[in-house]
Amino acid sequence: MKTQKMLNFKKLSLVIAAGSVFTNTFAQKVITTKDLQNGQNSISTAVPFLGISPDARAAALGDAGVAMPDDINAMHWNLAKAPFNSKNGAVAISYTPWLRNLVPDISLSYLTAYYKLDKRSAIAGSLRYFSLGQIQFTDNFGASTGNFTPNEFSLDLGYATKLNDKFSLGVAFRYIYSNLAGGFNQSQTPIDAGVSYAGDISAYYRNNTVFKDKASGKKYNVNYGFGAVISNIGSKLTYTSAQFENFIPINLRLGGYANVDIDEYNSIALMIDVNKLLVPTNPYYLRNSRNTADSLDSRTRKPIITEGMDPNVPVVQGMIQSFYDAPGGFSEEMSEINISTGLEYWYNKQFALRGGYFHEPPTKGNRQYATFGVGLRYNVFGLDVAYLWPFQQRHPLENTLRFTLTFDFDAFVEQKDEPVKKKVKVTEDEAPAE
Repeated sequence: MKTQKMLNFKKLSLVIAAGSVFTNTFAQKVITTKDLQNGQNSISTAVPFLGISPDARAAALGDAGVAMPDDINAMHWNLAKAPFNSKNGAVAISYTPWLRNLVPDISLSYLTAYYKLDKRSAIAGSLRYFSLGQIQFTDNFGASTGNFTPNEFSLDLGYATKLNDKFSLGVAFRYIYSNLAGGFNQSQTPIDAGVSYAGDISAYYRNNTVFKDKASGKKYNVNYGFGAVISNIGSKLTYTSAQFENFIPINLRLGGYANVDIDEYNSIALMIDVNKLLVPTNPYYLRNSRNTADSLDSRTRKPIITEGMDPNVPVVQGMIQSFYDAPGGFSEEMSEINISTGLEYWYNKQFALRGGYFHEPPTKGNRQYATFGVGLRYNVFGLDVAYLWPFQQRHPLENTLRFTLTFDFDAFVEQKDEPVKKKVKVTEDEAPAE
């Protein structure tokens, strides 16, 4: 007897996480997908959880992080930054509730660490785990046939090195696993776990200068940097068979930051990222009176494309094609660029206030939201908290607090050695003179 999933909110979130594409079924004759979608042509990929900001610091800065300095979570944003971090090593763990207003058991967890091998190089690793809660399977009569917890995770390992005192490069490797249905069999086609292998290439430039205010004669130290990364360059992923392979979210991110030390205790930084998926854009297909794209080419037996390009291409070709394949031309290509901006204030390098804004064009998903957050650093530990406020539409993270807890290796070693140093000093002071 065939089984089916219980229709509930968890199923909806499962479909969203899988990056499925829904087809509208209006009762009217439509010629192209463009007419059907009223200009909406968002890009979908498999395993979109790879694109969710995993840590609360960058999340509070509008998801801007490619050039953000002293970043414990550099493994996600730009591994090339790690050799420039001020600490020799650190560990961070983050937790993000997902669809909190609908279900209580969907979340993204992220564990990452880096360690500087010497003054020029560093290694890093991370584990990202996305749990989609519990799904109940039922038969055609509604009787339960068991439960399953869909989940996705990625394991990362990377290395970065400075080529000189201002410039560095990084490479990372990633294993991706996505099990959304636990072998669920629909129409005699089992839905298996999807597996993919990917990598990142990153670069980072960092410098500083002094700005002098002519009116007051006061000098300000300015640190600035630029970052670039292409992430998730990897094989396509499928849950059924090779003919239904999907691109993973191969992504290009560019950005910069500038930090000004106002005085001994206060500093403020501005950062901005631009982001684009390097996967093919959906073309417009010729549709028949039933609103289905089954008008097939007599030679290739494929749906007829009226505008745009065939998205079923190899990975490297798809990455290159993504810069010029939008059916709407140059204007649509520009609308595939998302912009993230953030502002961060630090007091005495111990307390931070953050704010940011994320903008995605209306025809590509219309995600537009403001972010806020705080950060605390105290001896060995640090805590970051982020909050998201959507503008245009509902968001899975609205009314949700996200947390990141950091652990500083250097501070731990210093704290551990401090009592020993004090003890030695006292012994020397109290030693009798000869």
